[in-house]
Amino acid sequence: MKNRVKIKGTLKTYLQASLYLGILMIFVTIAVWMIEYRAGMLMAGFTAIYMSIIGILMFRNKPIIMNELVSFATEYGQIQRKLLRELALPYVLLDDTGRIMWTNKAFENLVHKKKGYSKSITTIFPELTPDKLPDEEDDAQYDIHFEERDFNVKLHKVPLRDMAANSDIIAADGYEGYLIAVYLFDETALKLALRENDDQSLAIALLYMDNYDEALESVEEVRRSLLTALIDRKINKYISSIDGIAKKLEKDKFLIILRKKSVETLKENRFDILDEVKTVNIGNEMAMTISIGLGLDGLTYAQNYEFARTAIDLALGRGGDQAVVKTGDQIIYYGGKSQSVEKNTRVKARVKAHALREIIASKDRVLVMGHRNGDVDSFGAAVGIYRIARTLDRKANIILNDVTTSIQPLAELFNGGEYEDDMIVTGEQAMDLAGGGTVLVIVDVNKPSITEYPELLRMCKSIVVLDHHRQGTETIENATLSYVEPYASSACEMVTEILQYISDGIKIPSDEADCLYSGMMIDTNNFMTKTGVRTFEAAAYLRRAGADVTRVRKLFRDDVYEYKAKADCIRQAEVYRGYYAMSKCEPGPEISSPTIIGAQAANELLDIKGIKASFVFTEYQGLINVSARSIDEANVQVVMERLGGGGHMNVAACQLEGMSVEDGMNELKKVIDKMIEEGELS
Repeated sequence: MKNRVKIKGTLKTYLQASLYLGILMIFVTIAVWMIEYRAGMLMAGFTAIYMSIIGILMFRNKPIIMNELVSFATEYGQIQRKLLRELALPYVLLDDTGRIMWTNKAFENLVHKKKGYSKSITTIFPELTPDKLPDEEDDAQYDIHFEERDFNVKLHKVPLRDMAANSDIIAADGYEGYLIAVYLFDETALKLALRENDDQSLAIALLYMDNYDEALESVEEVRRSLLTALIDRKINKYISSIDGIAKKLEKDKFLIILRKKSVETLKENRFDILDEVKTVNIGNEMAMTISIGLGLDGLTYAQNYEFARTAIDLALGRGGDQAVVKTGDQIIYYGGKSQSVEKNTRVKARVKAHALREIIASKDRVLVMGHRNGDVDSFGAAVGIYRIARTLDRKANIILNDVTTSIQPLAELFNGGEYEDDMIVTGEQAMDLAGGGTVLVIVDVNKPSITEYPELLRMCKSIVVLDHHRQGTETIENATLSYVEPYASSACEMVTEILQYISDGIKIPSDEADCLYSGMMIDTNNFMTKTGVRTFEAAAYLRRAGADVTRVRKLFRDDVYEYKAKADCIRQAEVYRGYYAMSKCEPGPEISSPTIIGAQAANELLDIKGIKASFVFTEYQGLINVSARSIDEANVQVVMERLGGGGHMNVAACQLEGMSVEDGMNELKKVIDKMIEEGELS
């Protein structure tokens, strides 16, 4: 029988050992026979009997042995199947589409399904979609949550190529089928322990009172200590309620230590301590506001403290009255609903002016640049820095790649006359001028990515930043001098104050005074928004220096096409959720700077009764430019930051890429809905 079962391997060798010994005895018998005839005869008889017995046993026992082997193999397979079926680890076998083929008892008990359930695994675990099954890779691993328990799911691909090749009923040529073995490891206790450990980790916060001196001055002297005591009590009581410790470092600064679990409570309450402190009133005309910088998830306690320091700098740089939470790779902002508090003292401006003078005096050349698509404020501030450099007998160049319609009237003032031909240069020309003896002054912007020519930041080692926008996550690092004041109305106001302390009797030509005055006028919407005492003092200084209000007004009159485009934009405006005006600006080809028209239209929309914020969308150079404006009831900077932009609380903007104006409006509506739901907007 050709197809009979044959024994091979170790078992075959073991069973044939008796036969091999019999053959050996035959040779021994022959040897004995040759030595002694009678002994050989005896040996031959014994060998014959031995071989007969061995032959009979092998012939009769072989079927019995085979039957026992088959029986053992069958029983062994059943035992294996039973062990796998009763395995305490949930186990399931899927086909290559994710359909369940076989389950064990632990899995059936876990998912409350009976034996024979054959639907897709996705019906039980929605996270395990077909695209997550192992295909090119042999293994996959995911974390899932099921019925209040956490599981680590491991999927292993089991190829069926070899099994199919040995099959008598399947044509296996080119067959690449496979099964998927799924193991579920319960990690609920481990995750719970990790979460408990993480919740107990240390978080550090710094709390600063933004307007400590100003608030105290607004109350009677005899009540000042009471105001301070009430605010200290409010802060300590609040921090104690979330199981934290508040330690006063200075008269207006606190160090706060708390658990990470308590930080989650603060986030859920959206740092309502910011509003609670403002409720303290004992007759003070100005409410006290605070800023909080919180650091957590650092590798060390020292790193958490550094995160907190960075966070408090961001909070103060954005105008105060807000909390900033910083982790290793994320920054989250809360609050920021009140206006920045104007500082009446000019001490800081004088200190920064002297520092700027020393930096410029130690260099041979000054390069000045603002932000991309420059506006009147950035150009006017650049002209002010140019005048400072020329006063100190240093060469100076203003970097301007494109002269937009808004600044063209101002740029034309510097063609010829006493001004050099290279007063205004492009970014590429500035790269040839930059060197070791060059200082780069950046005005009206603190984001390196939107400066006029970002490559210069790598070329110049000495960098000065003058900006009035609230700081965001992206900032210019390693600046030799940084003067960022969100309370200032414009960069021109800041530069005008610095001009007064650079040199005694500094002479400002009337054209340059007009530029600085224009920047202040445009950024304050004709001195109607974000103006303070120092704004008017700076304007008065420029007026004395020769700035002419009538001349400036004539410079910025609209032509008929711009006026019609702005009017059409206002006509198309829609009011979303009763308070937020939205419109799109569609200027014709005769308008070279449509974004300016959009910004002006956004300002005009605020004159509509009941409007808290306005948003105008303008398509320009393949991007959707959004101009956002508000008066005092909404923080448009936070809205624009959620769309990738930034700016001031009342004046902000962003650019959207890869979408239409309608898509951009829908995205803005989603952001507004979410912020209203979270309490950021009303």
